[in-house]
Amino acid sequence: MSEPKPSIVDSRVLAAMAHPVRRRLLDLLKVDGPATASTLAQKTGEAVGNVSHHVRALAAAGLIEEAPELAKDRRERWWRRATPSLCWSSADFAEDAAGDAVARAVESLNLERQTGHVRRWADQPQSEQERWPLGPFSTEGWLRVTDAELAEFGREVMALVEKWAEREIPDDGQERETVFTFARAVPARP
Repeated sequence: MSEPKPSIVDSRVLAAMAHPVRRRLLDLLKVDGPATASTLAQKTGEAVGNVSHHVRALAAAGLIEEAPELAKDRRERWWRRATPSLCWSSADFAEDAAGDAVARAVESLNLERQTGHVRRWADQPQSEQERWPLGPFSTEGWLRVTDAELAEFGREVMALVEKWAEREIPDDGQERETVFTFARAVPARP
């Protein structure tokens, strides 16, 4: 089993992520690696000044850090994620009304972000979807478990996603594209 991931327990750090542009910037830095605010602005279609504002907020929260070794001169500022993954539990904020509100907002933002990726794929023309005849999938299931068993299930799913996300990319000449995956498990009734 891998090392436990650092968990976000400060509601101010969680609040820094509670903006769609900031989550997208974090995603870009995860997928594409370190970048300047100008590069991030080009990739997002946002104004450089707006991206710079969000980069400063993410840096102040400790979610990203400067990568000075990549700069060509003293004016150029490169940024990278401070940690490869973002982990938190809403339970860590339940005792604080403001923290609980932030955790709920971030959870809602995450759900919108995640389903948005899936919706954009579903809205692609058939010709684009035909480029991926085997890989895209959807799965669901109804489990009968305790809270502890669901936590174990979650750790196993997260370990599988991490194995594929953090693996060394083979140098075999094949072109690999970015793929978004997510899984959720919540108590529910049919």
